[in-house]
Amino acid sequence: MVRNLVFDMGNVLVFYDSRRASRRFAQDEAEMEAVNTSVFVSPEWLMLDMGVISQEEALRRMQARLPEGHAREAARMCLEHWHEHCMWPVPGMEELVGDLKEQGFKLYLCSNASLRMLDCYLDVIPGIRLFDGVLFSAEVKCMKPQKEMYGHLFGRFRLKPEECFFVDDQPMNIQGAGECGMDGYCFGDGDVRKLREVLAGLRNIN
Repeated sequence: MVRNLVFDMGNVLVFYDSRRASRRFAQDEAEMEAVNTSVFVSPEWLMLDMGVISQEEALRRMQARLPEGHAREAARMCLEHWHEHCMWPVPGMEELVGDLKEQGFKLYLCSNASLRMLDCYLDVIPGIRLFDGVLFSAEVKCMKPQKEMYGHLFGRFRLKPEECFFVDDQPMNIQGAGECGMDGYCFGDGDVRKLREVLAGLRNIN
């Protein structure tokens, strides 16, 4: 019996596009691409999600790859304000979250994200105040699809894997969850109507 629904964040509850931030602060398309790559498509970004580097050190390394001047300032602005520009709600998800809560499901968030999300997630994730627990990868220094990430999820919230169902947009994360005993659904097509149908087929005994 499924009692708990576990959601990923990016491209599940919110859309994510790093170029929205890069374009906001860069002077032109060429600078935007350079800044976007140096900040968001970088080993430091993953290290932030893993919780193994400070934001100050990450920025220093990101800026070092860019020419001196405006591009480095744009990188700083992107790193400090990305959450204000990169994410916006997936239409229909807040309503779905509310309906699931009313049906008695416990709701949890499990996302690869940096510690900075702890300061802003309440402002950017639709329906998040209805969730019973939130886990970001940087808190536990591992990431999906590592089995340790799911282990932390189950341990922190005292969940039984067989009573959980995971919604993520990456097949490898669903596979990783399955190897830990948690079934799931790949929301790669972004079809909320289809997701509703899948979740409607779950039996909740709460």
